Amino acid sequence: MLPPDHFLLQPRQDFLIGVQEGHIDTSTLAAHDFDVDTRTGFMPPDPPLSRLPAQWELWETALDAAMQAKLQLSVKRCLTVEEKNSSESWREHVRKLPVLPMSELTHSELLLRRAHHVLTFIMHFYIYTLPLSSSVLIPEPISVPLVAISNHLQLPPVVTYSDNVLYNWDVIHPRAQTELGFEAPALDNLRSQDTFSGTIDEQEFYLASARIELRGVEALELMRATMDELFVGDKIAIRRITAYLYKLASVVRDLTTILLDVRKGCDPNTFYHSIRPWFRGADSDPAHRKWVFEGVEEQPTDLSGPSAGQSALIHALDVFLGLDNCNVVEGGVAPDQRTLLRRMQTYMPRYHRNFLRHLSTNPRPVRTFVMQTRSDMNLLDAYNSAVQSVKEFRDAHIKIVAIYIIAPAARERTELEHADPEAKEVEKQVLKGTGGTDLVRFLKGVRDKTAEAVVE
Repeated sequence: MLPPDHFLLQPRQDFLIGVQEGHIDTSTLAAHDFDVDTRTGFMPPDPPLSRLPAQWELWETALDAAMQAKLQLSVKRCLTVEEKNSSESWREHVRKLPVLPMSELTHSELLLRRAHHVLTFIMHFYIYTLPLSSSVLIPEPISVPLVAISNHLQLPPVVTYSDNVLYNWDVIHPRAQTELGFEAPALDNLRSQDTFSGTIDEQEFYLASARIELRGVEALELMRATMDELFVGDKIAIRRITAYLYKLASVVRDLTTILLDVRKGCDPNTFYHSIRPWFRGADSDPAHRKWVFEGVEEQPTDLSGPSAGQSALIHALDVFLGLDNCNVVEGGVAPDQRTLLRRMQTYMPRYHRNFLRHLSTNPRPVRTFVMQTRSDMNLLDAYNSAVQSVKEFRDAHIKIVAIYIIAPAARERTELEHADPEAKEVEKQVLKGTGGTDLVRFLKGVRDKTAEAVVE
């Protein structure tokens, strides 16, 4: 049995802030402070709000206008005068918006999430249609409510993984309903609500992560079942844990397949040139501009863009298996990499941060149990199989980065050199992720540390 204060016995977080505590929702895996559902995991069980109520319609119409006008990135080659004028006209409209009141938003988590999504999308449209020579001054009608809403959500005022993936989906066809509610959406029954580029490629990029989240629900259930058995620890429990770990390895390999399948729907060049630039953070700004939030007294500092590293699912696998590089001290990854991994959690919904924090305090970690029961070769092999599957997932992530970022960046550099043969060699800058990381070194460092966790 789990101790009475264990996180798996906690009540589910209600979407209305300030409601009564103590209500147990038995349909959830981890609840109350954790917002994890047995059907959809870290994604909400129902599609997120697709539109705010009428009092915030001006925000929605501003976002609609940006998407319908197909605003173009200012870094796009051969940008036409018409495209420049269209962007400036839209930005002028945004600057003239009133600062809308937010008090009624703060009573609902669902409204706050939608407002953060809409305002951050507007902000990124605004910033990345600006000429690179222009200062980034985010106008008060966007900056003031966005910072206030972000403070309520305890999220940075920038597009995050949750804005692009967790809270940006809907179903294509209606789902079957049981007495317990709607079934989880099938992996091929998903669409994105909003995109920057209006391309299928961008939607498929987001949906690859959404499908990983949904397939990962079984991994969360296997973690829960394993932790139940760890509190028993007898021979029967060992056999069950062994089976759960083998199954966990199989699920993670499914996640790897889904990750690699992004190649079927998202073209690398389209991603690199027409999608990725939209959600760069301030630390990846191509002109190294400082982002100024007008009308905001205390300027935000956490302004990295969305990253797969902001997914609580992969962090949960790390913590559960004892691969959590955030906590490695001796012989681990470099200190700056540990800091980066911790920093990614700043960009997660606060309930998911709480989930990871509580998971890390488990008094009977599976890795410790395996080390203490090393004589059971089946258990050892099952654990190592699970670790190896996470390492293979990270190998696949590096492969995707090579296809979608490293190769297009190299082609772009070559084209620039050929365009002006007499110019000095184009500077070879360190490739950064949209989350601001030194991309290749960081990913390889974490992957290699995972491989070292295999128990001999």
